[in-house]
Amino acid sequence: MSFRRSNFLFTAVALASLLTTPLAARGDDDIPRTPSGRPDLSGNYDVANLTPFERDPRFGDKLFMTAEEAEQIAARMAAASAGADAVSDPDREAPPAGGDGSAGAAGAVGGYNFFWLDFGNRAYPIDGKYRTSVLIDPPNGRMPELTEAGKARRARVNPYMYRNTGDAWWIEAGDDPYDGPETLTPGDRCIYTGVATTPVRSLPYNNLKTITQTEDHVVILVEWMHWAKVVRLNAEHPPAEYRSMGGDSIGWWEGDTLVVDTTNFRVGGRGFRGGSENTHVVERFSVQHDGNVIYNFTVEDDTVWTAPWTGEYLWKADEGRVYEYACHEGNYSMGGTLRGARVLEADALSGASTGAE
Repeated sequence: MSFRRSNFLFTAVALASLLTTPLAARGDDDIPRTPSGRPDLSGNYDVANLTPFERDPRFGDKLFMTAEEAEQIAARMAAASAGADAVSDPDREAPPAGGDGSAGAAGAVGGYNFFWLDFGNRAYPIDGKYRTSVLIDPPNGRMPELTEAGKARRARVNPYMYRNTGDAWWIEAGDDPYDGPETLTPGDRCIYTGVATTPVRSLPYNNLKTITQTEDHVVILVEWMHWAKVVRLNAEHPPAEYRSMGGDSIGWWEGDTLVVDTTNFRVGGRGFRGGSENTHVVERFSVQHDGNVIYNFTVEDDTVWTAPWTGEYLWKADEGRVYEYACHEGNYSMGGTLRGARVLEADALSGASTGAE
């Protein structure tokens, strides 16, 4: 059974169960609830949030910023968006050989313009207060240091940190990053993106999530890589040999908070920048009176980080529709990547040096 087919069936089963369940009602506290009295998480949420993931060191251990400081963050994003959305000069010169130096999704070659990106337009308060960072532990709001093993794992990302030089640098380096699809990252192959899934982070795009809830399951649709995170309620994790890139998730209710426990991660493919097979993630979903959700997560892996780390931010209820994340449409880009590598290798072996076009 294919990966996408299995995800579709998981989601279909959960949806079918939902259709046989009476509609949720609102409790005396105005929180939407299922017939069994549990808070009803079902719906779409926009997790785009301008609260910085890590805290600016100038804040130190200060957990909150003022409303004025939060407004300044929103104003800077609005100004950046306006500038990025400006009409390009049709007479501009071509980008330099090797790319324009763009970072992130642009891939050093200007792969995306700002039209495709959506960082959100504001930082959202929790209990009326604006956080200086999503991370709330360690107390300085910064990621903990990596262990020696974590540093070694991070160093293995290097094939994808090179500048685009336009030649087959990997021949001299003795590496094989473009031998075939299996040597590329899960992200390059449009299979899985960990930072969008467990734990969920606010990212440059694809920030809409859909939650479908029954009495026995909660399914979180993470459209970035078409991942359906199936949470089995009041269940147990399987043995350690059963693994998935997104891990195995079980859940239970603690009062009105859904607790999701994820283990059994499978770390595969080059360039994985997160945890290891030992990673343990605990997420907490708390529905608010306005329908929004406070999302809290703790990541623990003493083989990678010197301490656990915890974050918390708001998932805003949203009426928007979740559209398909098409990635690179039928793997056409995968073929282009591999064929381009063969051309550069042939040039290198023949002594030619064409440079990036």
